[in-house]
Amino acid sequence: MPVEEFVAGWISGALGLVLGHPFDTVKVRLQTQTTYQGIIDCMVKTYRHESLLGFFKGMSFPIASIAVVNSVLFGVYSNTLLALTATSHQERWAQPPSYTHVFIAGCTGGFVQAYCLAPFDLIKVRLQNQTEPRARPGSPPPRYRGPVHCAVSICREDGPWGLFRGAWALTLRDTPTLGIYFVTYEWLCRQSTPDRQNPGAATVLVAGGFAGIASWAVATPLDVIKSRMQMGGLKHRVYRGVLDCMVSSARQEGLGVFFRGLTINSARAFPVNAVTFLTYEYLLSSWG
Repeated sequence: MPVEEFVAGWISGALGLVLGHPFDTVKVRLQTQTTYQGIIDCMVKTYRHESLLGFFKGMSFPIASIAVVNSVLFGVYSNTLLALTATSHQERWAQPPSYTHVFIAGCTGGFVQAYCLAPFDLIKVRLQNQTEPRARPGSPPPRYRGPVHCAVSICREDGPWGLFRGAWALTLRDTPTLGIYFVTYEWLCRQSTPDRQNPGAATVLVAGGFAGIASWAVATPLDVIKSRMQMGGLKHRVYRGVLDCMVSSARQEGLGVFFRGLTINSARAFPVNAVTFLTYEYLLSSWG
């Protein structure tokens, strides 16, 4: 099994994560809290109350963990495509696989990634939702002192399976949308390079950016549900499951709640995924 795809996926995922984390923090807060009137209001309140560092809460843990999960996504995708078509990454532009194979490989990568990602994503969301400013003398400490303390606290309160709260919603989100993600990327690259040559850097940037927007447009409703279920453990299981969370959220806040964070998701998706794909393709071509 080629390992280059896993390494390239980790490095590209880490770069994309650093670029997109401030947007992700705003998105998570908009989806799980009702104290903000919109994106600008959330950004202003976060900056005033927590300084610039507030946008980077929960980032240290993802750098070491979720970036690794990104390597699982790209590694499983590339190796599944290789198993389906017997075409290596370096050969796939000259002998392009069918979109059905690309979709299946993307869905497989999304499914495997979801269960690797679930505990890390849960801890990230919990830390991002801590709105307390940096500790000051006399001020109450935040609920979680860091990622390790957060993980230990969740296990103590909800048991080890508490770390997988929201995993089913995460799986429903990532399995089809990552199939769409890779199909969109492949289609845009092929449309821009009809002579079956390797796509240039500009093509990869644009295709990666629009692939990210397309996938998040589909993923956002379940992303809202996933984030709410992950925060529900703080209140001792607010929702009985994915369906209960969907019905309760729609009943209390209307159908518009499922698209909360879509704008910020789209704004984040383009640069993050453009950089991710460009780095991934560059590393593989350099090593190949």
